[in-house]
Amino acid sequence: MNIKYIKKMPTEKEIMEEMPLPNNIKEIKKNRDAEIRKVFENESDKFLLIVGPCSADNEDSVCEYIGKLAEVQEKVKDSIIIIPRIYTNKPRTTGEGYKGMASQPDPSKEPDMDAGLRAIRKLHIKALSEYHMPAADEMLYPENYTYLSDLLGYIAVGARSVENQQHRFTVSGVDMPVGMKNPTGGDLSVMLNSIKAAQDGHTFIYSGWQVETSGNSLAHAVLRGAVDSYGKNIPNYHYEDLINIAKEYEKQKFANPSIIVDTNHANSMKLYKEQPRIAREVLMSRKDDSLLKKMIKGFMIESYIVEGKQDVGRGTYGKSITDACLGWEETEKLIYNIAENL
Repeated sequence: MNIKYIKKMPTEKEIMEEMPLPNNIKEIKKNRDAEIRKVFENESDKFLLIVGPCSADNEDSVCEYIGKLAEVQEKVKDSIIIIPRIYTNKPRTTGEGYKGMASQPDPSKEPDMDAGLRAIRKLHIKALSEYHMPAADEMLYPENYTYLSDLLGYIAVGARSVENQQHRFTVSGVDMPVGMKNPTGGDLSVMLNSIKAAQDGHTFIYSGWQVETSGNSLAHAVLRGAVDSYGKNIPNYHYEDLINIAKEYEKQKFANPSIIVDTNHANSMKLYKEQPRIAREVLMSRKDDSLLKKMIKGFMIESYIVEGKQDVGRGTYGKSITDACLGWEETEKLIYNIAENL
């Protein structure tokens, strides 16, 4: 095998013992988790906003951003639950480029995944301890989430991972909401199959063990648009798209059928400033149809302190080094607008 073994990684138990979550925060997280769960189980009418940077690249700026979210959360708490995006693993279409804090805790230096695991746990603990909002992260690698399993409030499985059997089976053993994105090609049957697999129990090999899972009833759909074979973006947030997927979803008889709409990626054609318009359109569709109002539980929004994106090393504080994001002022306006139009 053409593999060079560099360093044995610590286990999740070792990392958790080295960097434990403070006991007083555990109860806060438990209560927040229950609030989020009630939304997916139709016991709460609150709307979810999974909002934050495309990738978490800097502890200070990410925490400053989440502090701003926390202030807004207090003002909209009667109708909205904000789940900060702290995405520490970044999928890359070609495998090139910045792969997230878990790989490169310092984007300007060489990958160091040992330091990366400690950096991402430190970031999640700090954000949760200071602002009391369990965050979302992406399950890019099926075993990585275990290093954060006591900290996260939400997990996303990306468009490139949703067809992977190991991701689907791993989600079946997770006890929190997991959003399964439609694949990049847009085949909704693939997404629905992934939800089916995640909601069922399985026996498989995981982390060197034969394991058995009981299924995750909170696995659900995330619509992020698609790209056809000619590279053209195909959005799936319009009324007709939403009705189509909601009716097909309903036929499948899944537990807790729920939809999150991703306002960026192929839905916005990566035109990040379109996100507020897309959110407004989806809210109108949701108001006009009882099935959509029941199924559409929230949005994913890419946002940071400074709008746009920059190359690694350019050094603008709080500006994305991966996909372009809304800036804070527009984000704050958008959150208030959503709250007023639910």
